[in-house]
Amino acid sequence: MTDIRTTEQHQAPADPELVVVPEAVFLSISGTGAPATPVWHRKKLLASDIARELAKLGLAPEGTPAQHMYYWYADDAPETNIADFYSVNPLTDLRYRALAQIDPKTTLDDIAAARERAASPSDEGDEIEIFTIPEQTVVQVMHTGPFSTELATLARMGAEADAHGVKRSGPHQEIHLDPFTITSAQDTLRTIIRDPVA
Repeated sequence: MTDIRTTEQHQAPADPELVVVPEAVFLSISGTGAPATPVWHRKKLLASDIARELAKLGLAPEGTPAQHMYYWYADDAPETNIADFYSVNPLTDLRYRALAQIDPKTTLDDIAAARERAASPSDEGDEIEIFTIPEQTVVQVMHTGPFSTELATLARMGAEADAHGVKRSGPHQEIHLDPFTITSAQDTLRTIIRDPVA
């Protein structure tokens, strides 16, 4: 795996590719359970709303924040690779982080103040941290459309990884470029699906 190009955080093509993604810093809200539940949506929206408040201070990218999701299972769960990430273990066993990118100089005090101003409701149990994803080599692709068709996209990503002789080596990542709610139509939603590999 030599001479792999570096990509931007929020760019991916329609066909799977092997690239390097640079280090980035995020605010993180931890959770457990299946995606698309009311709690999952609340945590994802809260992360975005805090990032919007930080952006007013120059501590997060301007505009609508991309909503990053970071998924893994417990260490003792059956092993999964890229293509079968969602089909081996119960989705209720997922662990996740709802992430929004922030400036590396952001402090926890900055985040706490932004949390007070955020439009979304917060729960006392929400654990909000600063979390860094290091530079990593990934297989990624732009998935457009419903989440129900992601399994086919993951199969394509798995084939790309196999072609390079690599396997998933860390938490599965999804980056939602378009804001959506539990009732939103999904036909045009753009999601970067990304798996670190080695």
